[in-house]
Amino acid sequence: MSEMPMTQLIDHEPVIYPFDHPHEVPARHLKNLLGGKGAGLAEMTTALGMAVPPGFTIPLTVSNAYRAHGWPAALDARLDEQMDRLGTRMGRRFGDARDPLLVAVRSGAPVSMPGMLDTVLNLGLNDETVHGLVAASGDPVFAWDSYRRFTQMFATTVLGVPGEALPECADPTDVEALRAQVDAVRAVVRRVTGEDIPAAPADQLRRAIVAVFESWDSARARAYRAKEGIDERMGTAVNVQAMVFGNRGERSGTGVVFTRNPSTGEAAPFGDYLPRAQGEDVVAGTAHTLPIDRLRDIAPVAYENLLVALRRLEVHYRDMCDVEFTIEDGRLWLLQTRVGKRGATAAVRIAAELVDDPAVRLEPQVAIERVPAELRDKARQEVVAHARRLTPRDDLLTVGLGASPGRASGRMVLNSEDAADADDDVILVRPTTSPEDVAGMAASVGILTTTGGLVSHAAVVARGWHLPAVVGAKEIAIDGAHVRVGSRTLHAGAVITIDGSTGEVWEGAHADDEGGADAEELVRAHLPELERLDSWARAAGR
Repeated sequence: MSEMPMTQLIDHEPVIYPFDHPHEVPARHLKNLLGGKGAGLAEMTTALGMAVPPGFTIPLTVSNAYRAHGWPAALDARLDEQMDRLGTRMGRRFGDARDPLLVAVRSGAPVSMPGMLDTVLNLGLNDETVHGLVAASGDPVFAWDSYRRFTQMFATTVLGVPGEALPECADPTDVEALRAQVDAVRAVVRRVTGEDIPAAPADQLRRAIVAVFESWDSARARAYRAKEGIDERMGTAVNVQAMVFGNRGERSGTGVVFTRNPSTGEAAPFGDYLPRAQGEDVVAGTAHTLPIDRLRDIAPVAYENLLVALRRLEVHYRDMCDVEFTIEDGRLWLLQTRVGKRGATAAVRIAAELVDDPAVRLEPQVAIERVPAELRDKARQEVVAHARRLTPRDDLLTVGLGASPGRASGRMVLNSEDAADADDDVILVRPTTSPEDVAGMAASVGILTTTGGLVSHAAVVARGWHLPAVVGAKEIAIDGAHVRVGSRTLHAGAVITIDGSTGEVWEGAHADDEGGADAEELVRAHLPELERLDSWARAAGR
């Protein structure tokens, strides 16, 4: 079924949709109303009955009305109704100083724009409700860590305070240090903006929603849409969801996982998990995450439940899915699902294997629509480059994590501005990337980061754009205009080569080793699924 048409106008009374709203068509077909995230949350809630924290979606119609005419007059009343309903369902009240309801406010455009739009977590905390959270949870460290996270995120996301202006993160196990950091963040906010973070949860909610609406028109979002060819008029929905807490003790954590490997297509879960953390910690690329299979030892019941959920989602969507989850005190919660971005090689393998999967039985016609000729050609190039690996030489600098397949050589640049200004092949080298780097990433032929895991911002964006990427190259240190690797020092502008399959980083430009088998032999040996897709395409005249 095709997507519902996008509506650019709004009735006089804005409509808000709880995740369990009984739509007339399956929620997964309502991305142009609910946005991709909202459609996924509603689908998991209504069609699959999965463990999704309840909440509601402010649809694109409201977002576009705000962008055209400002805040709709009736929206406050609709929000109050939905927050009351959510509080009743959760057994706690928004703003209650004894046992407060806290919410996450997340964006949700109809198409995936990883990290480009805004999010605020732990909303509803203030100097009174934090004590209620202490009392209700019995864990002051968890409560003050949540408050610290909220103040930092609200300051940067909603109030526009530069992240570098905020104090460094306190010891997350020291209550007094966390309390001091909350005070320090608020002092910076007052100095930079002339105001404080609002204490009233209703004011926090309204301003966070506005920030998400307005993030659609941010410079980083515009740059991403220009690269992807996304319609500027589309806008974003907003999802307000009851918080579940991955930072609530050692039996809690958060992760991002794909139902299959998005680089190779291997039919096994692929992703990262971070104990005692919240979702933004994983995708930010600043933390040392754990491979998803480590969850088997940390929380075996949650891990088994996750495997069941991943299989159900893949069969339901008939495609590889990208899933965000949180484990709170051993219990699994699903926070998002969408069809996942993948490299060209993975796209070929996944499409062919889903044709053979007895629970999916993807039609060959659909498979070749998902992997058109230009993507099949890209996969062929990736396979040949990977098979013709460079022989070991003294100019191998280091080995990180291969995050997005392919090999690229280019002049090393250390900031996004230089990458965006370049008129030659450049490789962007950063400690990590953020949405603010998107223009530089779009202008680069490859990405190299010194921190982060396989579902970090750099990895996800690079795979979606089929850019070679290596992440987590921790032996590399960026020092001003230099890059140091052990005893070696390279200056900005030096040429390097990265291999996004093996994670290898080389000094100098390196072409493929042309020896050995020819290209077609390599493809047949390493990606036989490509020949099947080519044959289906020929039969269909494509």
